[in-house]
Order: sequence, then structure tokens, then C-alpha cells
Amino acid sequence: MIASIRGRITHKSTESVIVEANGLGYELFIPLSTFYMLPGHGEDVNLRVYTHVREDAIQLYGFLTQEEKDVFLLLIGVSGVGPKLARNILSGVAVVDLVQALGTSDKAKLNSIPGIGAKSAERLILELKDKIGSIALKAAAPMEAASNDPLTVDVASALENLGYKSAQAEEAARKAIKALGSEAAFETVLKESLKLLSKK
Repeated sequence: MIASIRGRITHKSTESVIVEANGLGYELFIPLSTFYMLPGHGEDVNLRVYTHVREDAIQLYGFLTQEEKDVFLLLIGVSGVGPKLARNILSGVAVVDLVQALGTSDKAKLNSIPGIGAKSAERLILELKDKIGSIALKAAAPMEAASNDPLTVDVASALENLGYKSAQAEEAARKAIKALGSEAAFETVLKESLKLLSKK
């Protein structure tokens, strides 16, 4: 079973990334939270991996952070939630927001995630509320620090006004600021964020 992979990115899209390691190319399905934080084509990346074995295929799911993988593993342990839906959930909401929604039994927040209806939200809360605590402690600190940064907040807000989802907007803003530096002008960061969001 593959637990992690380090290699060079040869292709990436919002659905998956291909990482070349030791002469082999591995395709890994990824959530948007990972996609927006990936380095560029040809650069090295280190991904945590979940190996999903089916009767007709072996699928790899990749995550940039351990928190993403930990939450993913909890999600697929819930009745009726498979790897594809778990990935969609992580694409629709930031990890820290998902952890908070589960911890506070926020059904409305969970219902806003594509693919999650009222019954699914209730089942997620019932099965994960008491298991999410340890991940909450690990995920909250770095995410909250980024969320509280004024430039990140302003750029993410502008992107949301343009129609992007909250998780997408914040991830793109953080990646743009990381690339340009925290002293970059708002307009410059916004343009870079839009460029990142337009990549396929």
C-alpha cells in the first residue's frame, strides 16, 4: 500500500495530478484544497496517499496535508460515503470549516456542500462529531492564522463576490500570497489568485 509519494508534477487538473517518481507516473485524485496549493508543472511535490482497492481498479488519492488525509479517512468510514464523495466534500469546504461544522452540529453548513443532503448531514454529525476533536486541534492553528490575515481575507472576499466558493477563494488567495509575498499589493494578489483559479 502506498502511503506517500514524492516526485515531479507532470500534469495537474482540478480532478487529479500525475506525479513522476523513479521513472513511473502515478495519477492521484485530489480535492480542490490540494489542487490550489500544488506547486507548478515540473516542480517537486510530496503528497500523502490513500490507496483505494476495488475489484476492477486501484485508485490513489493524494493530499498535501496530513489533516486533509485524516479527515478523508474519517469521511470514508461513514456509511454511504465513498472516496469520490469524500473528495467532493473536501473540495466544497475548507478542512477547518468542515471540522467546525461537524463539531458544532451545523447542518446548514454541511447541507451547503455539493452532494450532501439533510440525511447525509445528520449521519456525518452522528458518526463523526465525537471523532473530529483531535483533527480540529491540528487543523485550526495554521488555517485560522491564514484566515485572519487581512490581505487573505480581502482577496478571498473579492473572489467570493466574483462567484467562487469560500474554500476555493481562500486557498487561491493563500497560494498567491505565498508566491508573491505578504507585502504584495491587493490588486497584484487578486490577479494572481484569478490566474490560479483559471488553471485547469
